[in-house]
Amino acid sequence: MLGKIRTPVAAALCCVLLGTAVAGCGGDALENWDPLAPATPTTTAPISGPQKIKVAGRSVNVSCSGTPEAGRPVIVLMHGGGDGLDKLAALQKTLSGEHRVCSYDRLGAGASDQPEGPQDFAGAGKILTGVLERVAGDDPVVLAGHSLGGLIAARYAPDHQDRVKGLVLMDATPPTMLADITKSIPESAKGPAAELRAQNLAVFQGQNPERLVITDGKVRSAGDIPVEVIQHGKPYLKALPEYGPRLERAWAAGQRKWLALSSRAELSTAAGSEHYIYVDQPEVAVQAIERVAAQAAKG
Repeated sequence: MLGKIRTPVAAALCCVLLGTAVAGCGGDALENWDPLAPATPTTTAPISGPQKIKVAGRSVNVSCSGTPEAGRPVIVLMHGGGDGLDKLAALQKTLSGEHRVCSYDRLGAGASDQPEGPQDFAGAGKILTGVLERVAGDDPVVLAGHSLGGLIAARYAPDHQDRVKGLVLMDATPPTMLADITKSIPESAKGPAAELRAQNLAVFQGQNPERLVITDGKVRSAGDIPVEVIQHGKPYLKALPEYGPRLERAWAAGQRKWLALSSRAELSTAAGSEHYIYVDQPEVAVQAIERVAAQAAKG
């Protein structure tokens, strides 16, 4: 998992580009998560707390809090790879004081079902659509995604402009990260860099908890919706010997690419944060999400 740099460097950075836990990578344990958290869903009642819903025949774990309010978008938080909605609990609690906020475990994450086979962005989008239909109904939504969750949100929004009215990308996986890592760390690399390269390429090929095959792609416009892109300010990727500075530059360039999502997109830096911006500087994440939600409510 991304987070604090540990030793050896390869273990600390093994999934540095996605925040995805794979075999051999350090990860945040989910021992405090209760997959048996109560709730037998009804089909129409607003969700409160954790609840299992059916989407495309699969059980998806969702959690909602805060009071729905006419004219205001539902904020949907999207976790990074290797994480689950429990990681977002503190952020959701803070936001729900003034907003309706929901989060969900993607297939293969947290307390949701495992995927039946390899997934792609279209499949992940289908699950997200089902979740939004249940938690937001006809209300507009603001998607706030971290790392891989940000990448999925940014890929989803252009095709769902009728529903997605704002985006917040928190150190989102860049749109061309597969190409970026192969350029930043050549095949001839040795030691920790070679290990990092191989592990991340495996992740992109679907060797991750969600079995999601991650492909590069051009950034498509989501219209003129408000978009805030937040990048980390502490250059922790530089910890990788020799190739770390290249990775930092590639990551920063990738964050700038997300500005093509909207004519109203803005880029900022969380100066005191590594990859987990909403953990290192929760106030930065909260303020950005609230700004986008307020703009989305105005249309």
